[in-house]
Amino acid sequence: CPVVTEIRACATGARWLSPDIGSALDIGGQDSKVVEVPREGGFGRFEMNDRCAAGTGRFLEVMAATLGCSVEDFGAEALRAERPVHVNSMCTVFAESEVVSLIARGEDRRRIALGLHIATARRVATMVSRIHTGKRILFVGGVANNPCMVQVLRDELSCELAVPERPELTVALGAALVGLRDAGQV
Repeated sequence: CPVVTEIRACATGARWLSPDIGSALDIGGQDSKVVEVPREGGFGRFEMNDRCAAGTGRFLEVMAATLGCSVEDFGAEALRAERPVHVNSMCTVFAESEVVSLIARGEDRRRIALGLHIATARRVATMVSRIHTGKRILFVGGVANNPCMVQVLRDELSCELAVPERPELTVALGAALVGLRDAGQV
């Protein structure tokens, strides 16, 4: 049974869902990655953050819990803020401490949530800028279900950001497609 890497599965699933993209941005629970997706197949350059939780779903999950919000409602609550509170820390431990201090100072939790989303989007945008070719980006992974992350990433990136239906299944779809191709069924 051949091994299908996460990078290959991401590129394959993203290309199948949206053949005109230039890159796929995958933000999941444990890591975030941007993969160049050539039209002719395979994958090009990629960059991955798998060393710390910053810029991942886990970071957003911890911050949502610190703010007393469910991860499902976190993005919608952040979008209700008129303006963000600036958050300095992206390390989960330090950011959690900073959020507790902001709450103790009486800052609005929605403004803090928006600030956390913006800080995360800026970190991800830096990673994207090192790989992205200027064409459309397909945003996949569970975090692509967060409406605030979609909006702030669109603001940070200088290109079109598309989100497929059920973005959390894109990498699994890609792995299945690779398996079918390797078995000669596609």
